[in-house]
Amino acid sequence: MRKNLLIGIVGALALSAPAYAQRAKDVVGTWDYVSADTVTPDGKRSPAFGAKPKGIVVFEANGHYALIVTRSNLPKFASNNRLQGTPEENKAIVLGSISHFGTYTVNEADKTITFHIQASTFPNWDGMDQKRPFALSGDEMRYTVSAAAAGTAEVVLKRLK
Repeated sequence: MRKNLLIGIVGALALSAPAYAQRAKDVVGTWDYVSADTVTPDGKRSPAFGAKPKGIVVFEANGHYALIVTRSNLPKFASNNRLQGTPEENKAIVLGSISHFGTYTVNEADKTITFHIQASTFPNWDGMDQKRPFALSGDEMRYTVSAAAAGTAEVVLKRLK
């Protein structure tokens, strides 16, 4: 009887546990962008980097990270020289991409990742810390960015094998 009760309790605990814990070691790896949507205060959603963003986030075990995301349809420069982009070409690149790198920490208690940004293609973020709530489920990570330009960004990543 006691053995069956113990088995039942262990089984119930296993079923009620989250699919994938939010531990620091669980974020280590390379992640591909699935989506990055901007959600405005009135609830309207729009893809921040188009329907199929191109991007990668790398979280190293030593606490360093690098992140880049771009629209999948960034225009090519007519001059074929990045230093000779037209104002329109340069604007399209700035509006269609973001990258930053630095170190990160995971707070397992409140399920957040804090990016300690060393440098970014948006220089106003240089030297800033950005705390982002996140959730892991299998090989999927979701996090929100409250510092998005037009609302809150909701990012979905998939672990690369």
